[in-house]
Amino acid sequence: MRPNFSRLTVIPLLLAAALAGACSEQPGERTKSAEGVALLNVSYDPTRELYEEYNAAFAAHWQETTGQRVTVRMSHGGSGKQARAVIDGLAADIVTLALAYDIDAIHERANLLPASWQTRLPGNSCPYTSTIVFLVRAGNPHGVRDWGDLIKPGIQVITPNPKTSGGARWSYLAAWGWALARELGTAEALQNPSAAPGFAAAQQEARRFVSALYGHVPVLDSGARGATNTFVQNGIGDVLLAWENEALLVIEKLGAGKFEIVMPSISILAEPPVAVIDHNVDRKGTRKLAEEYLAYLFSARGQELVARHYFRPRSAELASVAARRFPPVTTFTVAAVFGGWTQAQAAHFDDGAVFDQIYATSKAAGGS
Repeated sequence: MRPNFSRLTVIPLLLAAALAGACSEQPGERTKSAEGVALLNVSYDPTRELYEEYNAAFAAHWQETTGQRVTVRMSHGGSGKQARAVIDGLAADIVTLALAYDIDAIHERANLLPASWQTRLPGNSCPYTSTIVFLVRAGNPHGVRDWGDLIKPGIQVITPNPKTSGGARWSYLAAWGWALARELGTAEALQNPSAAPGFAAAQQEARRFVSALYGHVPVLDSGARGATNTFVQNGIGDVLLAWENEALLVIEKLGAGKFEIVMPSISILAEPPVAVIDHNVDRKGTRKLAEEYLAYLFSARGQELVARHYFRPRSAELASVAARRFPPVTTFTVAAVFGGWTQAQAAHFDDGAVFDQIYATSKAAGGS
């Protein structure tokens, strides 16, 4: 698949340099200065380019509206790792993470925002959606077309560690859902899989498939951008399990002649959420600014920037644009297949849960 974007250009820069990380702020850093007011947005890995442009647009909007200058500092990393940093004291005004569970954890473990945080903005506080795709090398030399091809002999799959990366958890669950649908016979069965005949046996087959898949993973980076650099810069692996926006960004930065995107038959509806960290903004006096910063993501301008950076916008007004830019894909939700993020986390990603079990088994077996 080759994206058909009018702004698509080949930029002769190495991805590691082109996608350089932004600075982090330490707990207690001053938020007000002679230059105005500052916010800290703690985000997950593949949003660097989006927020670089969005922050400039919001700062211009805020200064025009209020006359006040604002600086937005960024911290990027694996979503789970970022949530733990906030819990441990990183003084985020807002978090823009990969999945709701990570923000729930900030409430449950540190009580820095209310349990109802997801009701405060439209779309369950998710300004865009995304999904998981495959990035392969030019010509797709291994003929990868769907999830089942990832466990062919000799194929190496690059994906980050689901213990630290939100994107990796989406990828893991996408693979599980595909295997479940294959065993149940139809994608429609994923709307309520536990009610389908043979569900228990299908769950065991899904576990077998995902275990085999991780046997083909040679290295687990801590976040999505690290995995991208492992695949693109270091030349390791045959397939990258990637956020759709991250895969499209690779095509834009390095050119369609080096990599291709494969859309699997079934993937997952990824809904990355955003939230104000109440405890921190009230202490800093930045609540109104932080709330406006997130609300602007849902504005016409914010949604335009979301789409420009290859995330699927929520805006109905941009539906026709999204239809042209993004291919149709059959998706399922975490709620339908896994009972929501709390249940998915406990069953699959907590210490000693399914991922730990199957990864230990796959490594003991010698991988692929």
